[in-house]
Amino acid sequence: MPEVTARGLRFHVQESGTGPPVVVFVHGLAVDNLSTFYCSLAPPVAEAGARCVLYDLRGHGRTERPPTGYGVADAVADLFAVLDALGHDRVHLVANSFGGVVALNAALAHPGRVAGLVLIDAHGPADGPHWTRNFHNSLARSALLFEYERTADQLASVERRLARLVAHADALLNGTTLVDDLAALEPVSPAALATLRCPVLAFYGQHSDVADAGPLLARHVPGCALHTLDGYAHSLLPAGTSEILEVLLPWLAHHAGTRAPAAGAVR
Repeated sequence: MPEVTARGLRFHVQESGTGPPVVVFVHGLAVDNLSTFYCSLAPPVAEAGARCVLYDLRGHGRTERPPTGYGVADAVADLFAVLDALGHDRVHLVANSFGGVVALNAALAHPGRVAGLVLIDAHGPADGPHWTRNFHNSLARSALLFEYERTADQLASVERRLARLVAHADALLNGTTLVDDLAALEPVSPAALATLRCPVLAFYGQHSDVADAGPLLARHVPGCALHTLDGYAHSLLPAGTSEILEVLLPWLAHHAGTRAPAAGAVR
């Protein structure tokens, strides 16, 4: 499989399309990997003329799983090390769920390298410490569930693909320092959001448990375009791909210079 070595780790990477621009997809946590984008947004974005970069985060998918190094600063450093290895400098980031934490912190840490942000039901923006507690408690509960209820074993005879994902998440949550590393995670505050200077496009599901982050982004990020999609929860990306593309492709055409879709082309 295609891979690059960055920060001493082997990262699984997929690239498609020509570009520029370069659009990098950052997936969610534990049960997620680059296939979420490979099967949804990346092919149409590549067809529009972008160079699409998809990679599995540290410990996820086919990327190497070390026992330590799962803090957000590590994730940001991993992202730019992968881009350096591939020879990409200034990029647009498209991030789903926990990937939004990585993308937001990347844009804040290296504003010269992030030309635009697309956040899809993203974790991260919050105006108080409650978000950190809730996020960490959710991770800890998942780790205990995987360890003591042997969820992967129960699924093995019913849904093998899902069982593999759960087994991988179990190994990640219970076999590395990820849960402890993310206990120190700080939300991205309104004051920090106000310093973002790249254009931001945000999608949130009407019924998502992180939907409050959307209005926070819209209030504090200069030039943020917020779209709340009716009827969707946190599974917005796989369930609402067409609705996302109807907005995303014209936005990339305007801000990144990709080809604009023909009228009615997205279904």
